[in-house]
Amino acid sequence: MPSKPVVVVTRRLPDPVQTRMRELFDAEFNLEDRGLTHDELKAAAARADILVPTVSDEIDADIIAAGGDSLKMIANFGAGVDHIDRRAAHDQGIVVTNTPGVLTEDTADMAMTMILACARRLSEGERVLRAGGFSGWAPTWMMGRSLRGKRLGVIGLGRIGQAVARRARAFDMHVHYHNRNPVSPAIEKALEATYWPELDDMLAHVDVVSVNCPSTRETRHLLNAKRLDRLRPEALLVNTSRGDVIDEAALAERLKDGRLAGAALDVYENEPDIHPTLLELENAVLVPHMGSATIESRTAMGEKVIVNIRVFTDGHRPPDRVLFES
Repeated sequence: MPSKPVVVVTRRLPDPVQTRMRELFDAEFNLEDRGLTHDELKAAAARADILVPTVSDEIDADIIAAGGDSLKMIANFGAGVDHIDRRAAHDQGIVVTNTPGVLTEDTADMAMTMILACARRLSEGERVLRAGGFSGWAPTWMMGRSLRGKRLGVIGLGRIGQAVARRARAFDMHVHYHNRNPVSPAIEKALEATYWPELDDMLAHVDVVSVNCPSTRETRHLLNAKRLDRLRPEALLVNTSRGDVIDEAALAERLKDGRLAGAALDVYENEPDIHPTLLELENAVLVPHMGSATIESRTAMGEKVIVNIRVFTDGHRPPDRVLFES
């Protein structure tokens, strides 16, 4: 690989990150900052030594094959890698990396913000006010729910799930969680968390559900119609992980029918398209994938991409390499 590898970046990154990339690499940027088409992504892979995609880019086997012998690395800008065909990359000998850890706290902040917004009907209240519907305080108007003493059920108590749980404890919520395996006793003790080996059982006993698991073949539609029906009618559902973990059509139907009190979503099953029913519902808080959208997080993500590339081009194992598991 040349001393300055050809690095093709699919979307605009924070200015300090792009400036540093230009200093270190033969870097090519997407100055229009628009999503590239499939053919454009194939062309990008074909001229790159290292491709830097984002979660909005579907990097399939055709795009990876277009990289031929020159494409050596896919340095993803983001923690999730479900949009990358890792089997195809593995078969072609391409190293895949991501940017874990740096977006944990900001994503957890967003999750807690959305829990509050959903429980206290903040989005609905703002819409009413802006539309001229606020005529003054009234004792029973726009009543939401307090979080104090409520049970939070976390699906996926990893880094972000634990950060959400810490915030929930500050609001005097009781933490419950479902993982494939329980976390360490020390973490459970610190969070005063209760483990549920069966997700169905936990869903029936909590007031708020926070989805924090990755998108995998096993978690697609993890919250399907049957599981959504396990939730109590007064329960709230918040998703800051990946949209396809929830059956969006089933969720929209239950929100509309009053079988579920509310939901707050930062991610969507067919993003950027959103189920049209959700857009009509007052009990749905909808946010445009903003979980890690802070200057600090996005800059730190870019810095991780740079570190991974530099370590790889120096002939060493990148710190955030994502292994393919068959």
